[in-house]
Amino acid sequence: MKTPTIPQTYEQWRHCITVECGIPLTRTYVEERSTAWKDATSDESRRFEQLYGRVHRERIRQWFEQALEGL
Repeated sequence: MKTPTIPQTYEQWRHCITVECGIPLTRTYVEERSTAWKDATSDESRRFEQLYGRVHRERIRQWFEQALEGL
């Protein structure tokens, strides 16, 4: 099952990361990305927000938090 281009749910996002991109959601990876997404002033966050909007950036941040809780 291929996920939409821009995931709309946690399940779609998780599938995209782990299956389509082949990135394991290890504690280290999730903690690093979670920290990065919390900084709304970083270049990465600002670029992402310009492309996909603040709402989606916040969703991604929440999904990394959710993934961390599941580890």
